[in-house]
Amino acid sequence: MSANNPFARLPEAKSFTVTSTTVTDSAPLPPEQYSGIFGVPGGRDASPQLSWSGAPEGTKSYAVTVYDADAPTGSGFWHWAVADIPATVTDLAEGVGDDTGSGLPEGAFQLPNDARAARYIGAAPPAGHGPHRYFTVVHALDVESIGVPADATPAFLGFTMAGHILGRAVLVPTGENPA
Repeated sequence: MSANNPFARLPEAKSFTVTSTTVTDSAPLPPEQYSGIFGVPGGRDASPQLSWSGAPEGTKSYAVTVYDADAPTGSGFWHWAVADIPATVTDLAEGVGDDTGSGLPEGAFQLPNDARAARYIGAAPPAGHGPHRYFTVVHALDVESIGVPADATPAFLGFTMAGHILGRAVLVPTGENPA
């Protein structure tokens, strides 16, 4: 596993709490969070359930991202990005990151991931590549809308958010393809 920390060169942000009934920090992902689309047996491409609390004062919206820092691409792999989640929302149900995103709160939208699909794409690390870390992050922002187009990349979302992040809540489950 590489030591790549996606936050190492970003501005400091206050920490707050994120929990999940489907994924656990530093523990292997369950089968549902793997990618059936990419052919992982048992994979359902189901976005994880997330709940958060303790966001910094002044939070006006949230964004959620899931990023594999260990993907053998030179740039990692973005699995999911959701922008413009209202500040009144503090949880997302499992599976809301499907093709329709219909379970997302009003005003929130999914950006295309690195597979170019505006949805959650599950883990699919290459066979024999070792464990990967899936940085599952809720970003507390100081604006109601981050102002990125719906077809923007997650990297562009991250760039645009950099000056608006008040806090970060992070879970880092792991995934591995032992074949």
